[in-house]
Amino acid sequence: MDSQPNQPPRSLILLTGATGYVGGRLVSELEAAGRAVRCLARRPEFLRDRVAPTTEVVQGDVLERDSLRAAMDGVGVAYYLVHSMGTSGQFEEEDRRAATNFGQAARAAGVERIIYLGGLGSNSEKLSPHLQSRHEVGDILRSSGVPVVEFRASIVLGSGSLSFEMIRSLVERLPIMTTPRWVSVPAQPIAINDLIAYLLAALDLPLDESRIFEIGGADRTSYEGLMREYARQRGLRRWIVRVPVLTPRLSSLWLGLVTPIYARIGRKLIDSIRHPTVVNDESALAAFSIRPCGYREAISAAIRYEDAELARTRWSDALSSSVARRSWFGVRFGSRRVDSRVADVPVSPERAFRPIERIGGRRGWYYADWLWRLRGALDLLAGGVGMRRGRRDPEHLRVGDTLDCWRVEAVEPDRRLRLAAEMKLPGRARLEFEVAENDSGGSRIRQTAEYDPIGLLGRAYWYAVYPLHQLVFGGMLRAIAERAVTDDESSVAAPARRSAVAQLVGLVLALLACFAAAGIGGLLTAASVDDWYQTLAKPAWTPPDWVFGPVWSALYLMMAVAAWLVWRSTDWSTSRGPLTLFGVQLALNVAWSGCFFTLQRPGLALVELVVLLAAIVATTAAFWRNSRLAAVLMLPYLLWSTFALGLNFSIWRLNA
Repeated sequence: MDSQPNQPPRSLILLTGATGYVGGRLVSELEAAGRAVRCLARRPEFLRDRVAPTTEVVQGDVLERDSLRAAMDGVGVAYYLVHSMGTSGQFEEEDRRAATNFGQAARAAGVERIIYLGGLGSNSEKLSPHLQSRHEVGDILRSSGVPVVEFRASIVLGSGSLSFEMIRSLVERLPIMTTPRWVSVPAQPIAINDLIAYLLAALDLPLDESRIFEIGGADRTSYEGLMREYARQRGLRRWIVRVPVLTPRLSSLWLGLVTPIYARIGRKLIDSIRHPTVVNDESALAAFSIRPCGYREAISAAIRYEDAELARTRWSDALSSSVARRSWFGVRFGSRRVDSRVADVPVSPERAFRPIERIGGRRGWYYADWLWRLRGALDLLAGGVGMRRGRRDPEHLRVGDTLDCWRVEAVEPDRRLRLAAEMKLPGRARLEFEVAENDSGGSRIRQTAEYDPIGLLGRAYWYAVYPLHQLVFGGMLRAIAERAVTDDESSVAAPARRSAVAQLVGLVLALLACFAAAGIGGLLTAASVDDWYQTLAKPAWTPPDWVFGPVWSALYLMMAVAAWLVWRSTDWSTSRGPLTLFGVQLALNVAWSGCFFTLQRPGLALVELVVLLAAIVATTAAFWRNSRLAAVLMLPYLLWSTFALGLNFSIWRLNA
């Protein structure tokens, strides 16, 4: 790079990725240090409310070279904190193009250094596509001729970080965890505060040429070690059972069922953590005065913020964590479909807007939450974001926040909230709430759902879900109106105690449902158990055939009692979700017999059994929150199904 010794160093800092987890923390620290900061954002309106008035926000995209020229003007140091991990396409090519654009624009503008955050991983072994891309990005930035400080980090631990969210969700929700082998791979996690300290210190590092620094915490562990330490600090007893046949794809789907991480992000994460990510070069300790803490201290700090719901930034806040934003330019929409309805309430607009601003996350959507969860589960299977992202703050929203499967597009206090759907759809959807005074001195709440379909599929989707929209949106508006009037989030009516007759009927129905499933499964099994099954090669430890009948009878009995205990322990609105999961796993239980015995396909049955096992785990975790006895009654079923998974795998392998 051409040197200009008579020109003083430029003080302006360009920050990319400021809507993300690390970038959001970093911009606050730069502002607190009195640095002049300019943030590059694809959607500036999502960022302006999150930064100080002294911070400049400009529109630009690293994938669009022309948009970088103005952003780089007058910049001395540029932080490169973006990636394409959330894209559904060829993320390596996008990363490559973005880094090339950024490096060339930085050189043309006379930028003095680039600070880049990459990933740990040894170049001596074959890395995952994600880690390979992280290393390649560093090489591309260095090839621009601008000096680069590259930090390579492993797992980042902090309230709201991707890895911590995954660990917290797994440990909090699952008393028994079935895990693949990758949970024991060595890693060297770093606390978010230590990572930010390194990124800040790089501003003043004497730099004659590009440098690569491997950074990590004070000690090494693994994801299993992190989960056990989290459980210890939370006072939870958890059991971890290894399952050898969970592929990265199945693991990512499993994560999508029980954590906020949806399958696309989960698969890339798993692909990366299957490789050791530890520090082998400790030159960072010599170049910087920073002494990182260990993972125990990092988890403790993260828990303190999580418990207080004070996560300052979250991984899902970044636009890159969503489905790649679709460009609607040039797309011809069909005629817009609008579902608009109103409700009048005898309260001020401020009170009427309060339940609207609190919607989503742990509070749910006020009506038919099980349908929202079902829609989220289908979205996850389609590679979408699902409903597990929750919300940043339980009381307040700001533009750019994620809200389950939505993102906040506009918010005007006590007046208006507009949400844009980020789920997989054959069109574009928005949900808007408006509050205004009415003629009677109260308030009118208007709820409007807009949908712009694309083509025939888009129209078919609208009409297919229209009856559900009538049910869900109508019930949601009524519930908002009721909450606005009562304005009491804490008062929840105690469920009416069911009579002895009703409880007896409930127990009989639970038994009938379980043993009906057993009967259907038995019919499917009878199709080939006496002929084809007898010809299969089996491992020596296969139980004799007479064992299966008594074992399954006992398991179905315990399953029925467990479901009944959950039903009788609370009202239907609370037990509906866990019992829906119970019904799903029961259907999967029957389907396994069809795959294995009727279709005579052990390989297909093996895949189905992995999904069934995940559903059993999710059901057991949901039961635990309502009735611990019910969850305990599900454990023999879970253990037997885990054994069945091993047996199915062995039979498939012996007869492949």
